[in-house]
Amino acid sequence: MIQARATVAPPADERAPGQSRRSAIPAASALVIDDESPALDELSYLLRTNFPIDPVHAAQTASDALRHLQERRYDVVFLDVRMPELNGIELGNVLRRFAAPPAIVYVTAYEEYAVRAFDIGACDYLLKPVSRARLGTALERALGPLAARTQEPGPPPGDDSSDLIPVETGGRTRFISREQVLWAEAEGDYVRLHTTDGGAHLVRIPISHLEERWSGHGFIRIHRGYLVSFKHITEFSVTGSVHTVMVGGRSLPVSRRHVRDVRDRILRVGRRG
Repeated sequence: MIQARATVAPPADERAPGQSRRSAIPAASALVIDDESPALDELSYLLRTNFPIDPVHAAQTASDALRHLQERRYDVVFLDVRMPELNGIELGNVLRRFAAPPAIVYVTAYEEYAVRAFDIGACDYLLKPVSRARLGTALERALGPLAARTQEPGPPPGDDSSDLIPVETGGRTRFISREQVLWAEAEGDYVRLHTTDGGAHLVRIPISHLEERWSGHGFIRIHRGYLVSFKHITEFSVTGSVHTVMVGGRSLPVSRRHVRDVRDRILRVGRRG
C-alpha cells in the first residue's frame, strides 16, 4: 500500500489527468528559445508530448534562433526574456518586422516585462513553471481553434512490440521484460533500467520515447529524469517543497511539474481500495 505523508492542493488551472488539449490545437511548428537548458527541455517536452506540434525546435541564444528562422518559418515562437546577446523583448521586436511574423508567446520567471511584451504584439505571457493547461490556452490564443477534424492520441503500443528491451551483459544480449523494471533513469540519449533483481542496464533509447511506449502499461513520468512503474511506488512524501516517491527501496525526486499527476493517481488508487 502506498503511504502518502502529505497532500498539496491542486492549481486551479490544471485539467484532470488524461484530459488532452489536442482537440483544440491545430497542427503547427514551434521554436522554443531559452538560454537555460532545463527550462528549454521541459517546455519542448510539454509541446511534443501533449499537443500536435511538429516540429518543435530549440535554441539557446538569439543568434541560434535567427539561424533557425532563416531556414524555415515557424507558426509560434516561445521566448524567454532574460537572455544573452539580444534579450527576449529585443528579439520580439525583430520578429514582428518579418514579412510573415510568427505568433509570439513569452515564457519567463519575471512579471515586470508583461506590458512591454504585449506592446510588441505577444499573444500571451506565461510565468514559469508552466502547466499543461496554461500552455494549451496560450497555444489556442496563438494559433486559434481547430475547425477541421480533431487529433486524438493513438492507442497505447501493443505488448508484442514494447514489452521486451534487449540489453548487453558481458558480451551477451539478453532481454529485460517491462515487468522487471522498477524505474528508468535518463542519461542523455540513454536510459538506465533499474530492475527487480537489483540490476541496472544502460539502453540506447531516450526516456521520452520509452515513456511513449510504456505510459499505457503502468509507467508514469515523475521527473524529466525518471520514469517509474506506478505499481512499485510504496510511498509518496512531501517535506517542505520537496516531493519524493519510494520505489524499490530508493527515494526518487518528483518535480513540481509532475506532482499533480503522481498525487492524483495515488488518490484514485486509494479511493478504489
